[in-house]
Amino acid sequence: MREELKLENIRSNLIRLEETIIFSLIERAQFAQNKIIYRTNGIPIKNYSGSFMLYLLSGTEKLHAMVRRYTAPDEHPFTEVPKEQLLSPLAYEWPIKKTEININAEILETYIDKIIPLICKKEDDGNYGSSSVNDISTLQAFSKRIHYGKYVAEAKFQDSSLEYTKLIKASDSGAIMQRLTDKKVEEHLLERVSLKAQTYGQEPDVKNPVFKINPEIIKKIYADYIIPFTKKVELLYLLERTD
Repeated sequence: MREELKLENIRSNLIRLEETIIFSLIERAQFAQNKIIYRTNGIPIKNYSGSFMLYLLSGTEKLHAMVRRYTAPDEHPFTEVPKEQLLSPLAYEWPIKKTEININAEILETYIDKIIPLICKKEDDGNYGSSSVNDISTLQAFSKRIHYGKYVAEAKFQDSSLEYTKLIKASDSGAIMQRLTDKKVEEHLLERVSLKAQTYGQEPDVKNPVFKINPEIIKKIYADYIIPFTKKVELLYLLERTD
């Protein structure tokens, strides 16, 4: 098995991404919801019809695409990106099967409609640029973590290929999802995320802890969105998995 597919290496990467996500959420939570940045033409932009945040996201992704960001198996754009690149293509053998699976549209909608109201005050503080920049880094972290489910699925497939192949051929999504789910692992993950959120988000030197963002909210985001989305990617990947 390739190094990228060893479960200990996958687990290490996922744990590192937890910290990226927690810090990104803490940074975004310092600003208000600023709903106008998500509204089509809420902030008029010449020769563009869309939201302010999507305009910045699109521009960011175009630049990142030109330096090969979206040629990596765990990187997926939210917007349409150019094919031309400033750097020559790398000779790289993918450790997983190539697919077109990309659930960023669903991640984006959930982030704006569900997550922003959870972490931000229902106000407009005028910090539109800062809010959008933090949105972009948070969305990219979410996407990377969730689509890393392809690595998880491939590792699990290689570990139990006969069992998974039988279920895949039968298109038994329910049984595949049941096999992918490990409640003990998920509970441990949620407790670890909650502890990290308490540690990183707490103001120091106070008798009564004051958090920049409630750790239970970050735990809820993982439980209600990040874990289910990751398992959805795993399922979609396996349903397309063929030798």
